[in-house]
Amino acid sequence: MTSHTAAVANETSELKAEYDLRYVWLISIVAAMGGLLFGWDWVVVGGAKPFFQRYFQLTSESQIGWANSCALIGCLIGALIAGALSDKFGRKRLLIVAALLFAMTSLGNALASKFAIFIAWRIFGGVAIGLASNLSPMYIAEIAPAQIRGKLVAINQLTIVIGILIAQYINWFLVRNLPGGATDEFIRNSWFGQQGWRWMFGLTAAPSFLFFLGMLLVPESPRWLAKNGKSELARAILARIGGEPYARGAVADIESTLESEELQRVRFSELLEPRMRKVLVLGVILAVFQQWCGINVIFNYAEEIFRAAGYDISTVLKNIAWTGSVNLAFTFVALGVVDRAGRRPLMLLGSAGLAVIYLAMGLCYHGGVKGLPMLLLVLAAIGCYAMSLAPVAWVVISEIFPNRIRGAAMAVAVSSLWIACFILTYTFPILNAKLGPAGTFGLYAAICVAGFLFIKFKLPETKGKTLEQIERELVD
Repeated sequence: MTSHTAAVANETSELKAEYDLRYVWLISIVAAMGGLLFGWDWVVVGGAKPFFQRYFQLTSESQIGWANSCALIGCLIGALIAGALSDKFGRKRLLIVAALLFAMTSLGNALASKFAIFIAWRIFGGVAIGLASNLSPMYIAEIAPAQIRGKLVAINQLTIVIGILIAQYINWFLVRNLPGGATDEFIRNSWFGQQGWRWMFGLTAAPSFLFFLGMLLVPESPRWLAKNGKSELARAILARIGGEPYARGAVADIESTLESEELQRVRFSELLEPRMRKVLVLGVILAVFQQWCGINVIFNYAEEIFRAAGYDISTVLKNIAWTGSVNLAFTFVALGVVDRAGRRPLMLLGSAGLAVIYLAMGLCYHGGVKGLPMLLLVLAAIGCYAMSLAPVAWVVISEIFPNRIRGAAMAVAVSSLWIACFILTYTFPILNAKLGPAGTFGLYAAICVAGFLFIKFKLPETKGKTLEQIERELVD
């Protein structure tokens, strides 16, 4: 056995598989580049906001909320497009389209001269995020061996976090010399307000091009190929992953889940059939909860949160970079335990932990506590989320849906996620104005308690099972 293979029991055929782990990891990492661009493009707006907000002279809470949340309209469109087209054209082609969109929209935002043009490019960038957020984890789940599927799908979350961290450090590096007491007028007329924020967006084009080149080289999803009558191509790819015996057993198992199904294009109405409805509702609620747990307001409104805690704009961006570092460190924790501890324990830990941290944040805001205690609570919330709800929700929704309808069902779940994220992002400035930060984080704590109860009573454990085993248990 070579250093990059591993002999493990083949869970689908009762034969031994010689997994080429180097190859599996390589194609998973390439697909997960969609996650890196998702994270980079999603968070870059948070660091650029203090500058483009002044450049475009945005003053109302509605304008500010729209600037931060408009990309989510595109995310919803992208998720729906992925569902409608990925079952027909495959996962690979649409990920290539996403890579091109990331490159075009990053340059479009960087060159925008008017707020309306800026908004239009942000929405198109959201389409790329919607495609990548749907297809990258699904593609990885469909090529991954069951024993390490959780870890490989979580790689997508790791690349999201790396993208977030890169964007945060670039944002901080570009404005690190901004005077601490700079006025709005100074910021607007300085290099930071005129050109600095444009570089924050434009640099995303470089990894977008690398993602495009990488996706040209990886294979199509073998499960999509088998579903579309291309079993020989699927077998060849699976043989590269785990050897000929593994490939024969895996293809036979995939086809057994499709025998009683017609293979024409899936209609979204089929998802409402009684045997599909339960698993669809499970995926949708988990996707919505991953957003309504509230963590994304820390990424998208970090300036307001840290300013309310007493920090100036330069220190705010340095603190944002700290949140990205903690996010990365705790995502590695998730990678190490998701296939050993399981999905349920991590989801329960994350829900309970965030509820407690948000309650403490609310009390600190209410009591006027500022500075380091608030920074530590924000970092604790990021760490808790990064090792639990962030990666594990994506793992679960990528593996619970049946082979034949996975594309359409993932589209519904991910679309629900982006609708929930839009509501969360758009309403935060309004909630913050009406309830204050204490009341707002108290509301997020209550949502986390509700999520904990749902996971405890409704979420089955899926670790170590093939996608076909999961399908039989949840649907048949």
